[in-house]
Amino acid sequence: MAASPHQIISDPLQITQRAVQSVCFVGMGNLPVLAPEYNKHPIGGEQVQQTLLARAMSRRGYRVSMVTADYGQPDAGVWEDITVYKAFGLSEGLPVVRFLHPRWSKLWSALKRANADVYYTSCAGAVVGQLAMFCQRYKRRFIFRLASNSDCSPKDLLLRFWRDRKLYEYGLRHAHGILAQSEYQQSLLKDNYGLDSTVAGMLVQRNPERLSFAQRDFPVLWVNNFRTLKRPELYLDVARELKGLQFHLVGGAAPGNTKYFQRMREQAEQIANVTFHGQIAYQDVNAFYHRARMLVNTSNIEGFPNSYLQAWAHGAPVITFIDPDGIIEREGVGFVVKDAQELKDRINYLACSPEVWAQFSARCYAFMDREFGEDRILRPYRELIDAPSLEVLR
Repeated sequence: MAASPHQIISDPLQITQRAVQSVCFVGMGNLPVLAPEYNKHPIGGEQVQQTLLARAMSRRGYRVSMVTADYGQPDAGVWEDITVYKAFGLSEGLPVVRFLHPRWSKLWSALKRANADVYYTSCAGAVVGQLAMFCQRYKRRFIFRLASNSDCSPKDLLLRFWRDRKLYEYGLRHAHGILAQSEYQQSLLKDNYGLDSTVAGMLVQRNPERLSFAQRDFPVLWVNNFRTLKRPELYLDVARELKGLQFHLVGGAAPGNTKYFQRMREQAEQIANVTFHGQIAYQDVNAFYHRARMLVNTSNIEGFPNSYLQAWAHGAPVITFIDPDGIIEREGVGFVVKDAQELKDRINYLACSPEVWAQFSARCYAFMDREFGEDRILRPYRELIDAPSLEVLR
């Protein structure tokens, strides 16, 4: 049997000249986005972004692989020309010692089997440092992308253990390139870590059909993983007051937040004008954006949420507390609010003003058409991936 392009032959990490650059996306939660048969597992925005990037790079002739958690899938299975190597099961191993084995040991084993020229990951965590060490050891390029404003500040890192914080900082300082979601993140990273970065946009799936106000049957939509910093209780408070509007919630429990998820679901089910959809597979969630008149985001910490782009791509303005780089106010694609009262007022205003809503919706479509073409978004990613040397390229 002929060897696959990713099969290990002799020394698996011997650097060779390749006609086509190979890149490996490292994200433990990526498989449920890529493979529909695993879509019952929870996902977040970074899993979506890594998968969209992987597909886009594969379409452009790169040999693309992923390293993900072990969901029971076959090792080196192929989906859409993307080869997936499994690392460790998310509940595998004994507490304390599982950090080294099976998590670190199986991660490195999967990285070796992927045998890529370039390794890419996102989100603060121990994996950032582990991947940086791997790439140093085997002389491969390592690219990291910030996923939240909290990734840019030591005091705001959403990491529980000192060990993980130190590994993350090591990874930051040894990345060959760092990508930021916004100029604000770029500034924070420079101020807090003294590191440079390049602003890179995000990819988004679209639907060519453009629905009018009257054609949309989801007046208000909230989409997120349930965790306390996402503050869905604010959304429910507004729903209780605006009884004439139908409010929809979509999302599953973030890891470690099952009780919080259950509590929010119980509260939502007691409100007559709220529909609680729970976790929806990524492959199906765009239909919700397509039917929504507006998206509401109640988080108090974000980077550049995927949900903003998905809403705008479907002509739905965003009402939120967080406006990355002032885009929402500058482009007129929604409202930025300061408190719960203003949140309620803005929701009610858009919901009761079809003509005003149509103007916002048109600006959403125009903004996405102008700024988020795939080739334009991919440019900074490809510049780092295609760089001719292993020098730090920030």
